[in-house]
Amino acid sequence: MTHPGITGRARLAQVARVFTVAALAIGSAIAATPPVDETELLKVGFKVLVATTDVQQKRIRELPPGKIRAVQRTGKKYFVYPDAAHNQIYVGGPAEYAAYTKAHPEELQSAQRAKDAAVNDSAHRARDATKMQAASARDLSDPFLGATWADLGW
Repeated sequence: MTHPGITGRARLAQVARVFTVAALAIGSAIAATPPVDETELLKVGFKVLVATTDVQQKRIRELPPGKIRAVQRTGKKYFVYPDAAHNQIYVGGPAEYAAYTKAHPEELQSAQRAKDAAVNDSAHRARDATKMQAASARDLSDPFLGATWADLGW
């Protein structure tokens, strides 16, 4: 399909610009999240747990790489960083995580942005759910779903 007024060279330049913008966006996103240094985790008190069973190894592979995740187990909060290449995780409590975020405030900012996005998404879903419940109640109250005899062609 050809577009009037756009030459092959102009089209190629346009595609190149799009790829350049995409590459810059991806590059800045990657640069915005520095990798977690395992030695720093050990310095602040995180412990290393090695996966010895297949189930443990599978769970380590399921965790998103390069991120410290909060998990709750037996009523206690832990922070876990997976190292799938070595079949191990780094585990720390709230005090160790606070010490790490004090040394690396960008990690805390990244976690706060993720939390804000989740709250925003949750609020959006709640608004949609309310609208759907209202629409369902309206539809269930009218057996013809708002259609009239004229709409049916009779």
